[in-house]
Amino acid sequence: MRKIFWLLAILVLAYAARPLWEEKAGEYVDLSFLDSVDQAIENVSENPEVAKALDGAKQFTARLGGELQSLVSDNSLEAPKAVAKPDIAATDSLFAVHNVTLGMAKEEAQAKVGLPLRLMRNEYGTDWHSYHTDYQNYVLLSYDKEGKVNGMYTNQALISSTEDLSMDSTKEEVRKALGTPLKHLQKGNVQYILDTRDEYDLYKIDDIYVTVFYDVHEGDTVTAVQVIHEELEEKRPGIYAEPNDEFRKGSELLLFELTNSTRVQRNLPILRWDEEVADTARKHSEDMAANQYFSHTNQQGESPFDRMEEDGIQFFVAGENLAYGQYSSIFAHEGLMNSMGHRENIVKADYGYLGVGAAFNKENQPYFTENFFNR
Repeated sequence: MRKIFWLLAILVLAYAARPLWEEKAGEYVDLSFLDSVDQAIENVSENPEVAKALDGAKQFTARLGGELQSLVSDNSLEAPKAVAKPDIAATDSLFAVHNVTLGMAKEEAQAKVGLPLRLMRNEYGTDWHSYHTDYQNYVLLSYDKEGKVNGMYTNQALISSTEDLSMDSTKEEVRKALGTPLKHLQKGNVQYILDTRDEYDLYKIDDIYVTVFYDVHEGDTVTAVQVIHEELEEKRPGIYAEPNDEFRKGSELLLFELTNSTRVQRNLPILRWDEEVADTARKHSEDMAANQYFSHTNQQGESPFDRMEEDGIQFFVAGENLAYGQYSSIFAHEGLMNSMGHRENIVKADYGYLGVGAAFNKENQPYFTENFFNR
């Protein structure tokens, strides 16, 4: 055990001091082994005995380094204080979110949810209005030109339904209540096959489109619900929206918000937006979209950590999530949460910062890059 401790101590100390020696040593020594350390720290920590040694190594490194920061998350980053949940009333609508229903006037809706903290352009050409308190009681609402609700989303326990569905409902219960989900979506003369991978169901019920997302790691229970009025859905001419700068920015910020709304439900610290690493992420998304590839390693052989270091971003722990081809940031986030490796990045306590970059290829398909790190 002592040998493991000293070995880890040496590795951690070498990694922490990397910026001081890497450039000169790189001329003579192959440093590629350090990239595997970036990946191995998370996996190694799963072993209780090695985790104990690793924790000791971190403390040892901090004592020796003096000015070196700990590899664990910033102590100033704490989970937000819990806020009260609203009373969710019964509804006579198919779905209500935070007691808001489609067609409700903006003034009435905001009397229930408060004022928006951010507006983000979405794939329908409207803005998602974001309502929350430290990402708790998180709700997205869209409004039509008359100021009436035409779109809703939440990934928290804020829904009510005439079908007695909730965030505790299973996929089986949803399908029993709502019937057989759609397999295709018609857009003009084109019929799109929905590649749901059994991770979400899309329903058309009267004049409402309902998407129910499931958490495959939590027994296929409901994890989020999106409700879109038929008129809003029909304004989207294709399965992918026509991209513009407003939509790109909105997509990036929405993915950031969804990450934090997921973290606070697990009593984790809120991540801070970092524009520098967002630029790094955006450049990688643009590169993938322009050159038609999808990989953490770019065509110059650079890893996410290489790209961050090239841009002058200092970090002690970092990770990257990629997503491609989803219809929106909502679909991208829900898909990432159903992939265990990506999920672990989203809910990793050690991270303190996040930057998101989006880009689109010639077919308007989005590429998303999330770069997580801590200093």
